[in-house]
Order: sequence, then structure tokens, then C-alpha cells
Amino acid sequence: MLSYNEAMDAIPPDVAQLEQWMGRLLRCAAAVGRQGEVPVAAIVLDERSRCIGWGSNRRERANDPLAHAELIALAQASRTLGDWRFNQCTLVVTLEPCPMCAGALVQARVGRVVYGALDPKRGALGSCLNLANDSSAHHHMDVIGGVLGQQASDQLSNWFKQRRRQSAATG
Repeated sequence: MLSYNEAMDAIPPDVAQLEQWMGRLLRCAAAVGRQGEVPVAAIVLDERSRCIGWGSNRRERANDPLAHAELIALAQASRTLGDWRFNQCTLVVTLEPCPMCAGALVQARVGRVVYGALDPKRGALGSCLNLANDSSAHHHMDVIGGVLGQQASDQLSNWFKQRRRQSAATG
């Protein structure tokens, strides 16, 4: 996994757009958080950096354990492209994907994954596991972590602190 600073040196200029996309995703995630969902949002960008799919966490609203932002974004992008292969695409997400989502990204052959906050408890693209480069994976993808990472991490931390306070007040 490359740090964001390493990525800025190693990857073509489109990386400069990643902060803009991440900023948009963080605003979307904040809105989702106000609705009671864990504030995570994701988009799929095509090879020209156009958004072809987006998603936000919907587990609570949909009562669906699979309704993670990444999976919703992949499903929409698949419908847009008319294909399930994303070799030339980039998935941008505010939180490092969990094992379920990282496995789906491998299966979808996503070319590059960019995320904001590390997930030291469940992260599967470098923190706890690294499914992007696992020997069992039939597809390997580039991973860039830490894009607006502090902002993304703070957003999640603050959301969980507020939830704990609300739970204590009602509990």
C-alpha cells in the first residue's frame, strides 16, 4: 500500500483530483451519519475519472448486512457499464474496506482503490489484512490509503462518540 504522499509522486496527475472526490464523499458521509448510518461513502470512477457509481452505507435503513457503501457503488457502476469488470476503474471510499468489501473489489477486478481513514480493527486492504495482494487473490489492485485520512478518521470518531453519548443518555 502506498501512502498518499508516495502516491502523489508515483501515480499520474489524476491523483490530485482524489482529494476533491474525497472531500465530496466526506460531505456525503456526514449527511448519511445524520440519518443514523455509519458515515461511509464511496464512488467508482472510470478511466477518465468520471463517476459511474456511488453509494453510502444503508445497512440500518435497508436492514441489509450487505448494504455497505462500496457494494452499492459497485452495483450501480456495473449497471452503468453493463459489465462487472472494473480493471480500468478506481473506487474511492472514506474508510478502508472490510474483508467483505475488499473481497468484492478483488472479484470485480477493480484497478485501484483509494481510501481515507485506516480501519485498524477490520481493514482488509493493509491494516489487518491485505486482500489486494494476498496470494489467493486472482487479481491484484493498487491501493492508496490516507487521502484526507485525518479528516475521514475524525469524522468517524466523532460520529461514534456522539452515538455513545446518545446511547448513554437514553440507556
